[in-house]
Amino acid sequence: MENSTLKDIIEKTWLDRDLLQSTESRDAIAIVMECLDKGELRCASPDGNGGWEVNDWVKKAVVLNFPIQKMETIEVGPFEFHDKMPLKKGYAEAGVRVVPHAVARYGSYIAKDVILMPSYINLGAYVDSGTMVDTWATVGSCAQIGKEVHLSGGVGIGGVLEPMQASPVIIEDGAFIGSRCIVVEGVRVGTEAVLGAGVVLTQSTLIIDVTGDKPVELRGYVPPRSVVIPGTRPKKFPAGTFNIPCAFIIGKRKESTNRKTSLNSALREHNVAV
Repeated sequence: MENSTLKDIIEKTWLDRDLLQSTESRDAIAIVMECLDKGELRCASPDGNGGWEVNDWVKKAVVLNFPIQKMETIEVGPFEFHDKMPLKKGYAEAGVRVVPHAVARYGSYIAKDVILMPSYINLGAYVDSGTMVDTWATVGSCAQIGKEVHLSGGVGIGGVLEPMQASPVIIEDGAFIGSRCIVVEGVRVGTEAVLGAGVVLTQSTLIIDVTGDKPVELRGYVPPRSVVIPGTRPKKFPAGTFNIPCAFIIGKRKESTNRKTSLNSALREHNVAV
């Protein structure tokens, strides 16, 4: 079935949920989920001009897949799960290393040479080649993770389902996301950027570039190769002035053909914890 046909069926079903009972709609949703699982469709894709295009109809198919699935018991050795979605399979053939107890749901794509430490990948997510998803990190529904990204221990990459979000989180190639960082609500982290430990980014989080003579304020986007640390800033309320969370861009990751060397230099130079 052509993508244009799939898109038309999904859009009609989104507007009329009674169509979920039809074979046509169910088949279209199943095809989208299979294509997501194989990496043939994505919830967001590079637009070729340095930006990203959100494929909203694909995200809608992911959401529509839930009400047509039935709960079932899944047994994996001594472990038992009770869910609507099957687990992803075929890691050896895909060239993916999966350490117990890493879990990925069917409908997520995990490329060759990805390493999954005990972690969780939700459906609709795309994890590109060479990426490390470290211990207890989570990749939310429809999130887009680039090549050779490092998601450190306990990182939380938000999804689009609960609560519903317009755009998926995007972590571009070569980015390093430090321990216990949280990136949600469709925030985009640029190529080879470094987030120090504990950075929290939402669409409303103020990201302040303090590297120049005057601060430059951003929201929802970390520019490429930025080194970012958590911070606070004062804000007035009726009860008084209090500090609220923000993030500071304190420098740039150095240009280097060796990303590991570049990263280590950035962390040493700016004294950033990871």
